[in-house]
Amino acid sequence: MHVRTLSCRVLHFLLNHGDVASCNPCFRRHDAATLLVRCAVRGYYNTGKPRFPGPSGATHVRVVDLRSDTVTKPGPAMRQAMAEAEVGDDVMGEDPTVNDLQKIAADMFGMEAALFVPSGTMGNLIAVMVHCRERGDEVIVGDLSHLHIYEQGGSAQLAGVHSTTVTTRSDGTFDLKQLESKIRHGYPDPHYPRSRLICVENTHNIQGGRVLPLHFLQDVRAVADHYGLSVHMDGARVMNAAVAQGVPVATILQHTHTVSVCLSKGLGSPVGSMLAGPQDFISRAVRCRKALGGGMRQVGVLAAAGKVSLQEMVGRLEDDHRNAKAFALALLEYNPFLFGVEMAAVETNILRFQIKDPTLSPQEFCTRMSQVGEGEEEALGQGLQVLMYPHFENSIRAVWHLGISPEDTQLAIQKMQFVAFQHLNQKAGVH
Repeated sequence: MHVRTLSCRVLHFLLNHGDVASCNPCFRRHDAATLLVRCAVRGYYNTGKPRFPGPSGATHVRVVDLRSDTVTKPGPAMRQAMAEAEVGDDVMGEDPTVNDLQKIAADMFGMEAALFVPSGTMGNLIAVMVHCRERGDEVIVGDLSHLHIYEQGGSAQLAGVHSTTVTTRSDGTFDLKQLESKIRHGYPDPHYPRSRLICVENTHNIQGGRVLPLHFLQDVRAVADHYGLSVHMDGARVMNAAVAQGVPVATILQHTHTVSVCLSKGLGSPVGSMLAGPQDFISRAVRCRKALGGGMRQVGVLAAAGKVSLQEMVGRLEDDHRNAKAFALALLEYNPFLFGVEMAAVETNILRFQIKDPTLSPQEFCTRMSQVGEGEEEALGQGLQVLMYPHFENSIRAVWHLGISPEDTQLAIQKMQFVAFQHLNQKAGVH
């Protein structure tokens, strides 16, 4: 195996400051010399100011923020659209920009109507409230779903709706037989909740941005129709799924009754999600939104950003997918004994990878990536702070978005190589 992605600066540092072979047993000095000609061209992107001072007092520090696609910031075109937005009172249904956004979303999603809401969490909660009309109704969710883990149990806390779970598989799906076994029968038997709703998540966050297969969604809908249940999709990143599968998003959503779609992640809006479904569903959703404090007035300034997101930002999601795959491949090419990556699972903009070395925890790796280490400026030409999070099951999560260019990705690769090289040399006792 050969290392293919080491930067020229990293290679110069490794050649002159330690045993290069220690980071990869098959890597030799002549391999490094051959790769020196493959230097990345320095560009003009700048992803932000340093958040954490480096221990060496680094003066040239660059931040590559891979913590989430929620850290995106609106660009000039989006800001201009926001500044020029025509507005009105949306609670009265009189904001023309909101009305335009809702029609654009409904048409794109293949739904009868859509509603602009402040957040994906509120959109999911409203969906549960509308589908589960009586307190004590039940929703079936994946045990690793965002709705079940990261939304504070709002279905129970605010809607009085009970949840039961099915086991989330590594690809974000779940077993259909287990799903059927969770459906309650015999209503109105007073002992049990009433099954009303099945929720799916596409792409699946915790499982690393996995795209739900269309045949799975079709099968879930068939089960729901057979038992008289509804299907809601937490589609926070469903546009990523559509791009990855090369289909219109309506092709995915034809298998659901309702969907919530975030505008403020990879699509780059500062605020907001779209909730879509049948007209009667949206009419009831308007009432729930008001009760939850989500009725906003001259909100066209935000809806204008949402229009830019849906009309101009979808195609570029493919760039995020490509950059995530490039980083994943670099992990394996550097040292497959240190990093674990399932390349087939890297389908969209979220990457989960493992640290195989028990002497290096995900927390320590993330800390080292976020700090400017000794000798880093000499090796890389600048200090780099690459921000990412420890995640489930001893893994690390990194998320690509419109704020991360291909050059930023290459810089993150260089920092990963530098951190890994230092760790392996320290472990081997090389100074």
